[in-house]
Amino acid sequence: MKIRDILLKELMIMDLQAETKEAAIDEMIAQLYEHGIIDDIKVYKQGIMDREAQTSTGLGDGIAMPHAKNRAVRRPAVVFAKSQKGVEFESLDGQPVHLLFMIAAPEGGNNVHLEVLASLSRSLVDPELVAELKQAQTPDDVLQLFAGKEEEREAEETRAAQPAPEAETKRPFVVAVTACPTGIAHTYMAEDALKKKANEMGIDIRVETNGSDGVKNPLTDDEIRRADGVIIAADKKVEINRFSGKPVLQRPVSDGINKTEDLLNRVVEGQAPVLHVDENEISRAETPDENQSAWGSIYKDLMNGISHMLPFVVGGGILLAISFLFESQFGSESIWFTSFNDIGSAAFNFLIPILAGYIALSIADRPGLLPGMAGGLLAVNSNAGFLGGLVAGFLAGYLMVWLKKAFQFMPKSLAGLKPILIYPVLGLLLVGLLMYFLVGPIFATINNAMIGVLENLGTGNAVLLGTVLGGMMAIDMGGPFNKAAYAFSIGIFTDTGDGSLMAAVMAGGMIPPLAIGLATVLFRNKFTDVEHKSGLSNFVMGASFITEGAIPFAAADPIRVIASSILGSAIAGGLTQFWNVSIPAPHGGIFVITLAERPLMFLLALLIGTAVSALVLGLWKPSIENREGATISSEELS
Repeated sequence: MKIRDILLKELMIMDLQAETKEAAIDEMIAQLYEHGIIDDIKVYKQGIMDREAQTSTGLGDGIAMPHAKNRAVRRPAVVFAKSQKGVEFESLDGQPVHLLFMIAAPEGGNNVHLEVLASLSRSLVDPELVAELKQAQTPDDVLQLFAGKEEEREAEETRAAQPAPEAETKRPFVVAVTACPTGIAHTYMAEDALKKKANEMGIDIRVETNGSDGVKNPLTDDEIRRADGVIIAADKKVEINRFSGKPVLQRPVSDGINKTEDLLNRVVEGQAPVLHVDENEISRAETPDENQSAWGSIYKDLMNGISHMLPFVVGGGILLAISFLFESQFGSESIWFTSFNDIGSAAFNFLIPILAGYIALSIADRPGLLPGMAGGLLAVNSNAGFLGGLVAGFLAGYLMVWLKKAFQFMPKSLAGLKPILIYPVLGLLLVGLLMYFLVGPIFATINNAMIGVLENLGTGNAVLLGTVLGGMMAIDMGGPFNKAAYAFSIGIFTDTGDGSLMAAVMAGGMIPPLAIGLATVLFRNKFTDVEHKSGLSNFVMGASFITEGAIPFAAADPIRVIASSILGSAIAGGLTQFWNVSIPAPHGGIFVITLAERPLMFLLALLIGTAVSALVLGLWKPSIENREGATISSEELS
């Protein structure tokens, strides 16, 4: 497969009209859809926008490479687009983009096309090629330029796969690993940028790539031994325990493209921190991330616990709720009630131990899993509840980090005892004692007091709490505020079985996409044709309790969309509490309404909140001729 097999003339846009990032993405996606490269605009754009949310693919120097690999792609292809006026693409250098390459890669299947995409990506670090592309007038000119670069690349591939020879001079020698989440473009662009800059600086370098087609040019033990330092330019986890004892600089893959000189200088000048990993233990072994705040680290660890817990919440909760329906119809002795109740309870009993265990795992890697899960179970047994489980997870994680440091003195001959004896026994004992005598009693008291307050809330206070929780679900639509409200409601649900607050957050989370869908119907002159189509899909996502369906609209018009969504979600959340609605299922949206207490009142609260948000958004939004850009919706990633 050659570049011309993927960089198709019929897809090229030689005079891109869009001036905003969202509009440019939409214009290029339309080309893919029109020519049958993709069969689902929503799914493909979800992949594009998710990648953009991690780091802008506006790489600087007037180039952007939005890309996605998902089930919507029928065959691999690249859309080339050239903008005369420039596109505001949130580029890493803050400058407009003039050359855009949208890469569409199919999910699974034969990965031969990835080699071509890698070659295409690598070519773009050549400033001469970029300058010539800006002057190209026809699709044939573009293809001819890349064909020439492809021939050069083929000649280099054989040399690149050979191990670096022992240096005969005193030139510095650096090894590097590059990787991005999709492993299509940035992985190889960072590789070539590092090689090019290292050659200019008189530095020998070997680069291993972790792309979608697997690890290429793997570093040998000898190369790692001889290296003066290691650069890891990656936006996903790579195996770095092998670099223990070496200076390691860990940065985003975009820095491997745009800050190559700085990275190389820091490693060669000895400014990279030395990585210390006990070779006999499993360790996360990450070098410090200078750009990550303490709160960012805590939030990441918390989300790791919650994301692993959610399947148990959803599966167990819904089956328990169904069992209650069987109980009301057939009695508590019915085999239908007892079987569904036992199955649901089996999953539900794991909630807090799983939460605590995976928080600890995120902090301390595998040594944290045992004490974390045991601490979570002790939180359940002591009635410390959801809050106690949270504390158990963080306590176990940081305690295991401390134990790792405390036992660094052990000789290598005894180091194998740490992961199989010392960490499990001491970790379990210390976390267990702290949970049994300190954390459990304290948080049992707090938990009981909180439950007592909630059970005795007057109508006014209950409505206020429901209003706050409902509104939080719409603030960031799947972000920290949304997750905090959802986690709080799950905590009350798991501790008491009371689903009233679940009703508030479910209504609050359903309204943003539902309101956007309704607004596109009621105010047709305020939305583009593409937005009308995606507005219809928002009805489905809203009904399914997938708040993230509203994110593309919110990204394009944040003030109007978010403000109107918060207003409607807060109203609906408050109304569920005013009407004493309860949903004994933690997810499912409209599909679990039959399990609710007072389901008609829940639907009424949902309709009122949706109508308010839709009307505010529609009346506030300018007509289409007075605004730029267009947005289509996306599905939530599972």
